[in-house]
Amino acid sequence: MKLKTIVIDDEPIALEKLRAYAMKVPYIDLLMAFDNPISALEYLSFHQVDLIFTDIEMPDLNGMDFVAGLTSPPMVVFTTAYDNHAVDSYRLHAVDYLLKPYSFVSFQQAAGRALEQARLREAPSPEPSANLFIKTDTRYIKVDQADIYYIKGFGEYLQVYLRTQPTPLVTLSSFAAIRRHLGPEFLQIHRSYIVNLDNVRQIERSHITVADDTSLPVSDSYRAALQQYLSNRTIGGSHNQ
Repeated sequence: MKLKTIVIDDEPIALEKLRAYAMKVPYIDLLMAFDNPISALEYLSFHQVDLIFTDIEMPDLNGMDFVAGLTSPPMVVFTTAYDNHAVDSYRLHAVDYLLKPYSFVSFQQAAGRALEQARLREAPSPEPSANLFIKTDTRYIKVDQADIYYIKGFGEYLQVYLRTQPTPLVTLSSFAAIRRHLGPEFLQIHRSYIVNLDNVRQIERSHITVADDTSLPVSDSYRAALQQYLSNRTIGGSHNQ
C-alpha cells in the first residue's frame, strides 16, 4: 500500500525538508508540494489524496482552518514551530503533530501511524460468528444464534430466550454490546426487545409472534426498520404497497 500524499509549508527550507523526508519513505507516494494552502485547495478539488503534511502558521489561511474547511479531509499530520496547537490539532482528528525542528525518525513515525490507520480502514469487517458464549454467573454457555428466539433487556441485564431450553439465560450486558455479535436476522423492535426474525411465526402491525407463541410488542420508533427488513422479503399485498 502506498499513501498518496501532498505537503504544504510556506517556508522554502521547511517545504524542501518535507519533500525530502516524504521521498525517503517507501510507502509514501508524494504527489505535490505546495508553498501555500490556497493552491493545495485547488489541487484537492480535482485530485484525491490519502495524507497531508501541512504547516499551521501560514499567511492568508492557516493549516488548521485549511483542514477544517475540507469537505472530506484525508489523514493529516500538522507541523509547527509552536507547541500550543496540539490540543486543537487532535480535535481535527490529526494523525500526528510534529514540533519543529523534527527529525526524520519523528516524520517516519507519523507516516507509519497514517499507514496503520489506512490499513485498518481497508481491513474487511469480521463476519458475526454463528455462535456466542454467554456468561451467566461463573459459566460461559455456548449458544448457536439460530437457537435464539428473542432477547429481552431489563435494567443492566439481558434475558436470552432459546428454543433449546425452557428458561432464559440471564447475563449482565447491554443491547449495544450483544448487537455487535449478532447476524442481520436480528432486529430491535422495541427498547426492550431484539428478535431473531428467522424464528418468527407471524408479524402484525404492533406485535410479532415467535415460534414458541410468545407475542412481542413492536414500538413506533422501530416499526420503520422492521418494514424496511420486510420490504425485500414479502410476496403479495396490494399494488400500492
